[in-house]
Amino acid sequence: MTPMAAPPESTKTSLQQRLSAHARTRWPQLAGVDVRFRANYAYITGRLPEGETIPLMRLRYGGSAARWGFAIHLASKNGYQDSVLPSGAFAGTPEDALDCACGLYLGDPTAWT
Repeated sequence: MTPMAAPPESTKTSLQQRLSAHARTRWPQLAGVDVRFRANYAYITGRLPEGETIPLMRLRYGGSAARWGFAIHLASKNGYQDSVLPSGAFAGTPEDALDCACGLYLGDPTAWT
C-alpha cells in the first residue's frame, strides 16, 4: 500500500482560504482558524477571541481538494478519531467538516441539520 502524497501548495492555500472564509460567515464565535500540514493530513485549530485555541479536527488528503477524510479531535484522549459527517459519509467538503466540529465544540447542533 502506497501512502497518499501530501497536497500541493495550491491545495494547502485553497484549504486555508476556504476554511477561513467559511468560519467568518458561519462561526462568528471564532476569531479565525489555523491550518497546519503534516504529510497528507491537515490539522485545524480554532482561535477564540480571547486568544485561546482549540483543536477541532484533522482532514486527510486523498487526492482531491474538494473531498477530504474527516477525523474529530477528542479532548478526552488528546487525539483524533476518524468520524462520520452528518451526511453519513467519512469524507466530504472542508466546510462540512468544519461545521461538524464547530457544532460540537461551540455547542451549536444546528450545524448538523
